[in-house]
Amino acid sequence: MECGPVLPDSLVLEIFLRLPHDAVLRAGLSCRQWLAVSRDEFLWRELFYSYYRIPRCVPRHPAAVSWYREFKRLFDCIPCVEVQTLREHSDQVLHLAFSHRGHRFSSCSKDCTVKLWDTERPDGNISLVHSSSMRQFNWGYTQFSQFNADDSLLLVSGVYLGPHHSSSGEIAVISLENYTLLSRVRNKPYDVFGCWLNETHLISGNLHWIGNMTSCSVLWLNKAFQDIESENVNVVKRLFKIQNINASTIRTVMVAHCRRHDNPDLLLDYEAQSQARKQKGQQQQNHQPLLFDLGTSGSEEEDEEEEVEDEEACHREAKSWGHSTARHPQPTLSGLEHVLHSRKNVGNRELEIETQVAQMMGRAHTKAPDSSLIEPSEPGEGEDKTYLLFTTGSLTYSPHQIGIKRIKPDQMTTSGPVLGEERSSDEFFDSLDHVIDIHGHIIGMGLSPDHRYLYVNSRAWPAGCVISDPMSPPPIAEEIDLHVIDLKSLREERRSLRAHRAFTPNDECFFIFLDVSRDFVASGAEDKHGYIWDRHYNICLARLAHDDVVNSVAFSPADQELLLSASDDSTIKVWRSPRMVRLAQAPARPPRPRKLLPSWLSRNKNSSPAGSVNVSERIDGIYSKHGR
Repeated sequence: MECGPVLPDSLVLEIFLRLPHDAVLRAGLSCRQWLAVSRDEFLWRELFYSYYRIPRCVPRHPAAVSWYREFKRLFDCIPCVEVQTLREHSDQVLHLAFSHRGHRFSSCSKDCTVKLWDTERPDGNISLVHSSSMRQFNWGYTQFSQFNADDSLLLVSGVYLGPHHSSSGEIAVISLENYTLLSRVRNKPYDVFGCWLNETHLISGNLHWIGNMTSCSVLWLNKAFQDIESENVNVVKRLFKIQNINASTIRTVMVAHCRRHDNPDLLLDYEAQSQARKQKGQQQQNHQPLLFDLGTSGSEEEDEEEEVEDEEACHREAKSWGHSTARHPQPTLSGLEHVLHSRKNVGNRELEIETQVAQMMGRAHTKAPDSSLIEPSEPGEGEDKTYLLFTTGSLTYSPHQIGIKRIKPDQMTTSGPVLGEERSSDEFFDSLDHVIDIHGHIIGMGLSPDHRYLYVNSRAWPAGCVISDPMSPPPIAEEIDLHVIDLKSLREERRSLRAHRAFTPNDECFFIFLDVSRDFVASGAEDKHGYIWDRHYNICLARLAHDDVVNSVAFSPADQELLLSASDDSTIKVWRSPRMVRLAQAPARPPRPRKLLPSWLSRNKNSSPAGSVNVSERIDGIYSKHGR
């Protein structure tokens, strides 16, 4: 077979630069020359930046081997293919949590059950293992769950039945060996949620009102169960007692273990960003985060964008006619009942005086913050620091600040005085070691697996707004901002704008749980979709459709190509990557005799016509039809 004139490589490259990536892959199957050009690193760098619309100043992922493989990773390894829908819940599904090994996950729902699921069946499907109803304990619904470090216990947080603005909740601990209830702990307000400090101790909250708009939050350390051999050992101990002003309270507690801060899975500080800081002579105190506008993404299709606009138009139309498109009525922001009742009997002037007195009392009777939290540590020091993170506020009742408090080693158990460490008679309250103001209503938080970065969902306030009435916070944006806070430097590293949406006003905002894997971050939204972003490039990679609000998402810690999403449509959807779906559907290859393999390769090599592509030289396969 004779070959025609061969085009120069430079001309083939110019042609390939004007083709979409899938056409380049198909063209590479034509002959050896085109295959070589279709693997050119310059070509795939250009295709990468243009397809995903990434700024050129953003470098390639530090672990990437080549531009071609990096393009393929973002296209083929995103869990965006729906493979299963779980319908065992009878009401809105509010939260999902994986075990640390990834072999189980739990789900919480408005049907007041917590369910356990198995992810390791031979057929690849997920099945229900156990379901516990909490109705017998006067719970209204379950809202949050978390496995302890060795996956032997499950913390389940719920809301008591009560008035619309009731703020009481409870935490239950369930043994995963025999599914027995080991303990129940009071939790007020309910949206403290609760969390594990270590394998055997958990953190809960309590709230005491000491004025019309002033309160005290107490965070308690609780032993998960009472040992028979140690009946005289404390099962609870007070960790912190913190003053709240202007109707704010502490909510959404979580624990960050800082053992790997110097060796994170992914360092988000770009070299370009560091160089820019040096050129501008910026100091740490006036550090500015990188801003990314994620309003559109190269990986999204135009018809999807039009669909979102149509949904928003329908939402606004329904709102104008007085019809609600949100979830069923439920408590959304705790602790407002006391303040709303007080406002009826107390004037604004009296409330202003109360706030001023509370601030004076706080300054006079609060312990000094822990300076070791913000002081730079020597090399090798501080690796085992443990931080308690929570949402709080100082200007209004809506949570707009991240509070950080260091937990010392002697506070890790319930041994010692029940009321915690000794303090002088003048020190009523503990101070916050560090506060980060988000300037908006915080609606979600999630830690990276290495606990180096905290990701925060918020709905921004208008720029330059002034809050004169704590009970009238500024209007909040429909767009959800995704903030990234570096817990080593304690400053905001990045902010992504206009990625996903929410529509409810301040007093009806509810928590939208997000989750972070090694390379990706995912979140729910009120626009009936879940979203997946790449952590390094800050681009939106996929939208996951539901029929109602998406409340929670969860990556498998054992495989980030498996993602779950939970929705108000009462379903849990299971998403896998196109690569994993293709592998699961591929027929098993029969083993070839080892003795015939060398002769087969030799015969195939000798019989290949000039200019054709040998079977062994073909690419791994054109990207799956399951791509977005």
